[in-house]
Amino acid sequence: MNFKNGIILRLAVILIFAGLISCNEPKTKSANPRVLISSDIGGTDPDDFQSMIHLLMYADQFQIEGLVSSPYGEGNVQDFQDMIDLYEKDYSQLLDAAEFPTPESLREITRQGGKDAAPFKGHTSSTEGSEWIITCAKKESDQPLWVLVWGGIEDLAQALHDAPEIKENIRVYWIGGPNKKWSINAYSYIAEHHPDLWMIEANATYRGWFMDQDSPEELKGDAFYDNYIQGRGALGKEFIKYYEGNIKMGDTPSLVYLMNGNPDDPTGESWGGSFEKVGYSPKKVFYAGSSITDTVAAYATIEWRFEGPEIDVPEDSVVFEIEIQNQTWPGYYLGKGIFGVKYSSKKPEKGYYRTKSTIPEIDGLEGAYISTTPWPGKASPDDFKLGSNWYSDRVDAELFIKDQLGAKTISKYRKEFLTDWAERWKWLEK
Repeated sequence: MNFKNGIILRLAVILIFAGLISCNEPKTKSANPRVLISSDIGGTDPDDFQSMIHLLMYADQFQIEGLVSSPYGEGNVQDFQDMIDLYEKDYSQLLDAAEFPTPESLREITRQGGKDAAPFKGHTSSTEGSEWIITCAKKESDQPLWVLVWGGIEDLAQALHDAPEIKENIRVYWIGGPNKKWSINAYSYIAEHHPDLWMIEANATYRGWFMDQDSPEELKGDAFYDNYIQGRGALGKEFIKYYEGNIKMGDTPSLVYLMNGNPDDPTGESWGGSFEKVGYSPKKVFYAGSSITDTVAAYATIEWRFEGPEIDVPEDSVVFEIEIQNQTWPGYYLGKGIFGVKYSSKKPEKGYYRTKSTIPEIDGLEGAYISTTPWPGKASPDDFKLGSNWYSDRVDAELFIKDQLGAKTISKYRKEFLTDWAERWKWLEK
């Protein structure tokens, strides 16, 4: 072997050895996921306060870039601020355990979003919240922004309307179901005009977080507070105020989805559920009403259109009401003598409706429908056609809890995620 060949051989051996070392080195921890929370905290359901406490206790695991108040009812951005005040009281103890964001940094990223449901077209005008979604989504980063929607989806719809290019930079996990019922106009806008959005639409899976009949006794929803929370920190004292300390936290699955498993693959296993791709979102349009013989999928978009007189009001004006399941919803003038309203059932049900209006032709119309599982059901010509990155609840019968699709994909991990949380509560022991 000549000198030159010997040098080449030695270099090759060195490179191979270096490659073996690098392959066996532990991977460096990737940057924490970027998240923006859009929540109806302080609105119709107090479980968001519980989910906010959970978020704050795991704030070391995320880059929290936005807290957007998107309530129905009396809630507003001050509800976020009040929770941050409690976090500040516990901050020093949490900081002893891990690297947590400062209370002031969290206050600086709170924004007020829309407080009303979107009109028929699904969007109105920008809000602080929708503008902040755009700002965060456009931030230079090698990571996507995870938009976790814990309530109405109006601010996201508005952001997509105003800056559709942000779709390339965001991923959405939405707790739908009842929230979809309240946000059906905004949801319909997104499904129709932005079907290429990367979206997890959890209409029922999230219920596995609190439907806990198979969980250990010490971790059941009505026992966890006494066993692990009581007497621990300002956040612990606050927790008892919501559902008497019984665990609901129906929005928390969107957060823990990013803590366990591979978030890039919604079809895999995760504390936040496992999902399957859906190619369409079911929609049924009824012209001149529906009857008890008309069947739709639960969580589908139901749209009623009624003919009446042409009237001199702007399109998308509220001109009638419709009562469905003892709740009242606004109906709109769509122009050219057509009146419309959308609705989505939050569960399988036999429903009835009746309209009320000063316009005689639209007043007192009655009808019915039946909604069934599984969603999305049989395809129909009215459906919204979705892109390749839209996911929703698994329809396998063995994954149901009662009539809730996919719920067992979360409940199966109840011991793991609640035991993990219980360990964190120890950080707040005096």
